[in-house]
Amino acid sequence: MPTTDDIDAALLEDQPEMPKTNTGSLTAEQIAAYDCEGYLVLPNLLNQRDLAPAREALSQKVSQIADQLFTDGLIKDKYEDASFETRLVKLFKDLDEQTFLKFGRSWRDPAAGYFHLIANPKILDAVESLIGSEIYANPVYNARPKVPGVAAGAVPWHQDRSYWPNANWNPVITVWIPLVDTNLENGCLHVWPRTHKTRLVSFHAESHTGTAYTEIDLKDQADRNAVMLPVTAGSAILFNDRCIHSSTPNLTDYVRWSVDLRYQPTEQQRMREYGVGFLARSRKTPERVAHVEDWLAGNDEHAA
Repeated sequence: MPTTDDIDAALLEDQPEMPKTNTGSLTAEQIAAYDCEGYLVLPNLLNQRDLAPAREALSQKVSQIADQLFTDGLIKDKYEDASFETRLVKLFKDLDEQTFLKFGRSWRDPAAGYFHLIANPKILDAVESLIGSEIYANPVYNARPKVPGVAAGAVPWHQDRSYWPNANWNPVITVWIPLVDTNLENGCLHVWPRTHKTRLVSFHAESHTGTAYTEIDLKDQADRNAVMLPVTAGSAILFNDRCIHSSTPNLTDYVRWSVDLRYQPTEQQRMREYGVGFLARSRKTPERVAHVEDWLAGNDEHAA
């Protein structure tokens, strides 16, 4: 297993202590593994019922895309009977990547289905073990359709923190959840262990996908130290915004759907410049925890 010695020692940085908590659903062994490796896999955390609201929100988005493509005369069939895993593939099979990218490489449309997934108690219980009971759902959540044959589906080695480099807080916890089983063929997540206690490493905007993803300059080292994380639908991979990670292209004939959700302690900046998050859990002021109606109205707390 690689250690921090694999990274230039100049990149190492003291990190603030994570809140010590005896609440939440993680065991002491799981918390220790997360602290050491920088990530934690929770197999089968969610069931299909838990995933259903997000799947419905994504299906509605795909229907909107189909309507737009049909209106624009780019398709003759909306493939309304196609499955959740294949409909987007069918819609874009005769179209180019730039047409796909007009709809975005990831989606962050406000929808009740996303709220219910972000606020799922099973996820919050795990996050509480890492950052305490006062949890704010960060506005930078994403739903990602990794479509076969679309270069944007491959996400290069990066740190999430590179998208908000001037932020002065830590940790922001990412909870990455696939909506279908993931493996090497359809583009599962890869991580570089023990990179979560580094400074923001140097990076650039990659150029081969046309999406301006950030990409670290240490990508060759990342390839050598990569750990592949195939997981089943509804599993969760937790890591903070300094953990270096990537995902590979989708080489199948169906969409590899995933969501990445983010959480932080409530005392940290709420990153309103990136959108609207919401108070997801509070043992101290439970009456202020946001309802779905609050979030859809652009409010991040419940007005008691």
